[in-house]
Amino acid sequence: MGLSPERKRRILTLLEARGGMRTTELARELGVSEATVRRDLAELAREGRVERTHGGALPLERSTAAEPPFELKARHRTAEKERIAAAAARRVMDGSTVILDSGTTALALARKLADRPVTVIALDLKVAEALARGRAEVWIVGGRARNGLFSLVGPWTESLLAEVHADLFFLGADAVDEEGVTNATLEEAAVKKRAAGAAKRTILIADHTKFGRRALARVLPLEALSGVISDRGARGFLPVLQERVPGFVELV
Repeated sequence: MGLSPERKRRILTLLEARGGMRTTELARELGVSEATVRRDLAELAREGRVERTHGGALPLERSTAAEPPFELKARHRTAEKERIAAAAARRVMDGSTVILDSGTTALALARKLADRPVTVIALDLKVAEALARGRAEVWIVGGRARNGLFSLVGPWTESLLAEVHADLFFLGADAVDEEGVTNATLEEAAVKKRAAGAAKRTILIADHTKFGRRALARVLPLEALSGVISDRGARGFLPVLQERVPGFVELV
C-alpha cells in the first residue's frame, strides 16, 4: 500500500518544522510502526521530497532553515565535514587562540586540533569534550546548554566572550545566502556575533547544504567574513562568495 496523502503531508510538515527527525520520533508522532515510517520515508526519498539519513530523514523542500537534532546532523555529510575540518585546521597556527562554534563541522575541527599546541575557547559541550581528550588548552564559556544540541547560550556566554581576544573564530551556520550568515535561533546568533567581535578573523565553515537558504536570525553579512571553507557542492554559490567575501574562499 502506498503512502497516504495525509500521512505524507504530516511527515513533510514535521520534518520542515523540526529540520529533521529520527524514525522513532516520527512513528510516535504519527501513531504508526517504525517499519511503516521507513517505507514512507523510502517513498518520499524516491520522489525527491526528503533526504534519508541513518535513523531518520531531513527535508529537502524548505524555504527557511530549521535546526536538525544533533544526532541527525552528526550522521549527515560526514565526508564533506571532515574535508572542511582538515582545511580549516591547516589555517590554524601553533600557539594561536581559537574560538570554535557549536555544531558537527566544528566538532570535526575540534578533533583535528585536540593534540595541537593551541588554546581553544569552545562554545559547545561536545566540542569541548573532544578537545579535552587531547593536549590543547581548552576553555569553555558559561551559560545554558541547549538540550539535545549542546551549544552554550545566554548572558553568561556572551559576557565571557566580551572579555577575551582570539586570533580566529570558526563560525558555523544554519543558512547562508546573499545577505549573509543566519541561524535558526536568536540566542545562538547573539553568541556568534559576540564571538566574531572577539576574534581578529572570522572564517565560516559550512557544508554546501547550508548555502542558498535563510534562517530566522541574522549573524553576519558576507562582507564581515575573513574566509569561507566549504565543500565542492557549494560551487553554484561560488560567484556570490567571490564577489562578497573580502577574504579567501576554499572549496574542498
